Amino acid sequence: MDAYQKYLDPRTLARLHGLELRARSIVEGYVAGMHRSPYHGFSVEFAEHREYVPGDDLRYVDWKVFGKTDKIYLKQYEEETNLVCYLLLDTSESMRYKSEQAALSKLEYAQCVAAALAYLTLQQQDSVGLATFDQEVRTLLRPSGNPSHLKQLLHVMEESRADRKTSTGPIFHDLAERLKKRGIVVILSDLFDDVPAMLSGLKHFRHRRHEVVVFHVLDPAELDFPFQRTTLFKGLEQLPDVLSDPRALRKAYLAEFQAFIRQVQLGCRAQRADYVQLRTDQPLDLALSSYLSSRLTRATQ
Repeated sequence: MDAYQKYLDPRTLARLHGLELRARSIVEGYVAGMHRSPYHGFSVEFAEHREYVPGDDLRYVDWKVFGKTDKIYLKQYEEETNLVCYLLLDTSESMRYKSEQAALSKLEYAQCVAAALAYLTLQQQDSVGLATFDQEVRTLLRPSGNPSHLKQLLHVMEESRADRKTSTGPIFHDLAERLKKRGIVVILSDLFDDVPAMLSGLKHFRHRRHEVVVFHVLDPAELDFPFQRTTLFKGLEQLPDVLSDPRALRKAYLAEFQAFIRQVQLGCRAQRADYVQLRTDQPLDLALSSYLSSRLTRATQ
């Protein structure tokens, strides 16, 4: 059994009970082995060089300068404190959706990603906090680097109800004011809301000098619209049910949905926020390892 099947396949994860077990399986099975410290030094900004003194962390040696001068200098950053990672988890009703093609709902998939990121962050002695939200902030756990903090994070995620509307714009503005220390804001959501309002909230995070990562969690049926027979589409977040022939709607639906995704992508790019699309039928390595690898490369350049 390869790593995909053993640790990362959503159907395998669906059979594992408890977010802590899922998180450990993801991290120990694949991501941690490839990327031992995906976040370290990620949120701070380069300020200047200083000369090396015995005991300094060799990870910050500027080898390009050494190659030119034969002297060892360290890259010094504005903040040399531990990283703070804020996980923002959408627990609105639309996140409950799970098609036949997926083993996990969007919320369950997002919980797995959030749990794995929390596990990784605490393993490397950095701090992680959590906010769950729909049309209100339901829970806000302040960041902590204590390993025991993981159990509280996972308990909050597992107890989250997904039965309300969402309102990302006002929520992001609210949280931007409440998350005082600069860090990485990781958003896990399907973003089914007013896009300009949501992007305005992202801009507020950037104004507060946070890094922003948007994990756009989508079900394969939402992306591919595979329905053939007359179908009753159940309304979520107080929208009405709709009975229709999906074959008559498919072309227009796909065009509209792709326009929605493009609007989100371009808006994230304009705010210098990372955009990562997650399909809930794909292995977790596509959600984590390739992205973390690319960020690690950029952080150490």
